Amino acid sequence: MKKELKDRVYKLTRNDAPLSLIIPGGGSARQPLLWFDDDKGINRVLRYSANQKSCFEDEQDGQIRREHIDFIDGFLSVPKNNPVLQEFLHLHPLNGKKFVEVNQEKDAQQELEFLSMEAKAYTEADKLSIGQMENVARVLLGADVSKMSTAELKRDIFVAVKRDPQGFLRQVNDPMLKLQSNVHLFFDKGLLSFRNKQKEVWYNTSTNKKKMLTVPFGEDPMFIVSSYLQSDDGIEALKMLEKLLED
Repeated sequence: MKKELKDRVYKLTRNDAPLSLIIPGGGSARQPLLWFDDDKGINRVLRYSANQKSCFEDEQDGQIRREHIDFIDGFLSVPKNNPVLQEFLHLHPLNGKKFVEVNQEKDAQQELEFLSMEAKAYTEADKLSIGQMENVARVLLGADVSKMSTAELKRDIFVAVKRDPQGFLRQVNDPMLKLQSNVHLFFDKGLLSFRNKQKEVWYNTSTNKKKMLTVPFGEDPMFIVSSYLQSDDGIEALKMLEKLLED
């Protein structure tokens, strides 16, 4: 497909990328730079030469002038009067991996979507009741809310929103949030306890000292306990633990 004739800018993809990157204008005889042509059903050799009218080796003739393509300070500008280099970069296998074409409209849309999500997350955080803030702090931050003031709770939640607004929205809208918060409380109040290096969870009430479950390897103990207490086998245990929590 013929691309619009215009000046284009390319940038290195990673924030920690080097300030400069040199891309060879082609491969070697043993390792040619290939692009699969769907229309022809064959691999075609890519090779950039400034004095050619095509970046495909099978369409080039005469003296080849091989040269490197340099990204300086993470960017490379290619004017519209060099469509061969633009096509070479478009078809290059490193396109999308090491570098991408700068798309200001797309970048602005993505930034707008992120800012909108961030604003929504701050609004949700600002509407939380004290109880909801405590639930979020226990589960999302792993905080001991008994030692925190309301201002400290809200500050830490806002910091969490700034760090990961998407994660905050996902967590705060999770129907398991209150249950997971209660599970933290069950452990904090000593109604449940860990044994065997947090591999086992045991009841620790005045009438029940039995083992609840074994935590599968690599799983989050709090999530496993929450899931168990939601199951048919654990629902009665949940009712009992919640009643003891209220008492």
